[in-house]
Amino acid sequence: MIPYLLRILVKAVVTIFAIVSVTFIATRMSGNPIDTFLGDGLTAEGREELIRYFQLDRSLGEQYLAFLRGALSGEFGLSFVDRRPVTEVVAERLWPSAQLLLASVVFTILVSIPLGVLAAIYRKSWVGSAVMVIAFAGYAVPSFILAIVMILTFSYWLNWLPVVGNGTALHFIMPTIAMSGVLIAALTRFTRNAMLDVLGQDFIRTARAKGLGEARVVLRHGLGNAGVTVISVIGLQIAGLAAAGSVVVESIFSWPGIGQLLVNSAIGRDYPVLQFGVIAVAVAVVAINAVTDIAYALADPRIRLARS
Repeated sequence: MIPYLLRILVKAVVTIFAIVSVTFIATRMSGNPIDTFLGDGLTAEGREELIRYFQLDRSLGEQYLAFLRGALSGEFGLSFVDRRPVTEVVAERLWPSAQLLLASVVFTILVSIPLGVLAAIYRKSWVGSAVMVIAFAGYAVPSFILAIVMILTFSYWLNWLPVVGNGTALHFIMPTIAMSGVLIAALTRFTRNAMLDVLGQDFIRTARAKGLGEARVVLRHGLGNAGVTVISVIGLQIAGLAAAGSVVVESIFSWPGIGQLLVNSAIGRDYPVLQFGVIAVAVAVVAINAVTDIAYALADPRIRLARS
């Protein structure tokens, strides 16, 4: 197990280093931030002082080395716009994004796994067909379209749900559904396919021949063995949500999270905030993938033994 864990750790470190490098280069290629955050009201002396302070007068290589040294020491600089440490700016947005991510994941699991099991059990009836129609519809509707439709329906016409912010529990309903729509469709299909594969195995027929109840056969033996595939899909979906799934939804609903911060920082060319925000999201995604790999290996010992 230890060689397997070391392999995951090395892969995570290399991935994070690559993301840090690509993020630095991509932000510098987006344009000159001086024209964006330094207004015309500054004097020439003040303008030059700010340029020197933010090290924008150095070469790209010198800026990259300074950025790596700062990252290794935990110092990521000040925001061009807020004039505050970027760690403080990003830290204020972490918990709202984590709340929305957690709500979306829980909602996805609670809805999609039962639907997938039902679709597998009743695959030859209208129940299974209805579930698959819902799944395909979820694939076809992007999150931003679903968000706009819900806003028009439940906020504009019916005036039932609030749109902006995260002040109450009602604020979570529409963003959670919008983020979970495609994920529910995907996880429902994967759960159904995994269950169909398991329910056709010999040990399922043996369990039924022993007189075990159908519920126990399906849930304990069927879903228990299909869980290996389902765990990997859930991990990928959580990583996808953490990486990019919340950007559009947070922007539409003005959710005070990392997604909205990254959009505003990219528009304003606030390099330090954008860089640290992307790195924070990348670390979260890599950590989620690492936890998923470990859970996958624990669920199926053959995986860790083969890779070790």
